[in-house]
Amino acid sequence: MANTLLKVSGLKVSYGGIKAVKGIDMEVREGELITLIGSNGAGKTTTMKAITGSLGVEAGSIEYLGQPIKGQGAWDLVKQGLAMVPEGRGIFTRMTITENLQMGAYIRSDKDGIANDIERMFGIFPRLKERKDQLAGTMSGGEQQMLAMARALMSQPKVLLLDEPSMGLSPIMVDKIFEVVRDVSAQGVTIVLVEQNAQRALQIADRGYVMDSGEIIMTGVGRDMLDNPKVQAAYLGESVTGMPEANIHHH
Repeated sequence: MANTLLKVSGLKVSYGGIKAVKGIDMEVREGELITLIGSNGAGKTTTMKAITGSLGVEAGSIEYLGQPIKGQGAWDLVKQGLAMVPEGRGIFTRMTITENLQMGAYIRSDKDGIANDIERMFGIFPRLKERKDQLAGTMSGGEQQMLAMARALMSQPKVLLLDEPSMGLSPIMVDKIFEVVRDVSAQGVTIVLVEQNAQRALQIADRGYVMDSGEIIMTGVGRDMLDNPKVQAAYLGESVTGMPEANIHHH
């Protein structure tokens, strides 16, 4: 069995007096694509922020490569191979695409390797190549999302955490983002994907975790979860069959 890269045990996080995460366990093994789904306010983003050190942890442990990482900052984690693309992207809007990618490699000193990786990113994201000298802030939301992912990949992460990468994007861009997530996964990067679009996420995930009100209420193989009536009812709505609900029940 593949090594466990990331292990969360009994994680509790509160903020503003609200218990946002109530003692969850999850593990991520090498090479897996894991997705965390659930409705808004379920605690998905809070969990990601706790893992990456941007939110304090009330109880529980977070281990990465067998070592506790609770309380370490994002900078230290990136150096250890744990990179996150936050919701809202967090790119440098007043820098060019190329400069953003160079910033993604700030922990590296291999000039040639960095240049090669920038070219590799342009291969994965041709849109970025066309606009490489453009200021990042002038691009569309979908292009900025691609840039945020490419920039995170420049640090050569072992584990890439993606928080709501398809949020607010056009359907065509959503397709593209999911395609890229699949490709990056196929190249051996371990991925944890938090996603509103439960159906798309489960279609590509090896395993899924469903969060509700700060707890993990279900976990399983991504494809199996797509067929689970409870998951369908709660998170997939009518999109499972592509037909409006009303048409399914008529005689």
